[in-house]
Amino acid sequence: MVAVHLLNWLLNGWLFSFGIVPRHLESLPGVYAAPFLHGDTAHLLNNLVGFVIFSSLLFIHSLRRYLWSSFFIITVTGLLVWLFARSALHIGASGWIFGLWSLLIATAWFERRLLNILLAILVAFFYGGMLYGVLPTDPRISFESHLFGAFAGVLCAYAQTKFTPGLTKYRR
Repeated sequence: MVAVHLLNWLLNGWLFSFGIVPRHLESLPGVYAAPFLHGDTAHLLNNLVGFVIFSSLLFIHSLRRYLWSSFFIITVTGLLVWLFARSALHIGASGWIFGLWSLLIATAWFERRLLNILLAILVAFFYGGMLYGVLPTDPRISFESHLFGAFAGVLCAYAQTKFTPGLTKYRR
């Protein structure tokens, strides 16, 4: 993200053309590019904090699971933003971050293992206020990315539990 931000700065913002503009076919590749683009340094730094914290907590499970979860969350979030968000340029890693956040919490519900429950309590206690980020408060912020990212994280937790044998302690 930092390297892409520096490159975009050197290119006078040219990389912003790879963000997501909903329902525009030419911006469909933005589903995978947008999480690495940030409007300014403050935007990048704000996203890096949550990204590093939630990514680190997910590494507890495994690198493979983290990478699969990230790909899933980025794909689902980006496609939902492309399909349903308001017509604007959507950039930034916040959808991914909200997805990692909700994945950490939802995994406790679906897997019901002590480690996941402890992680969920920790995340909910220190970052429960992120829930307000899914509400439309500032027209310059893509609350749609936040909302769809949170949804994608829950969906990812469900999919991992449902389709990966041996992950749940209690099968329904």
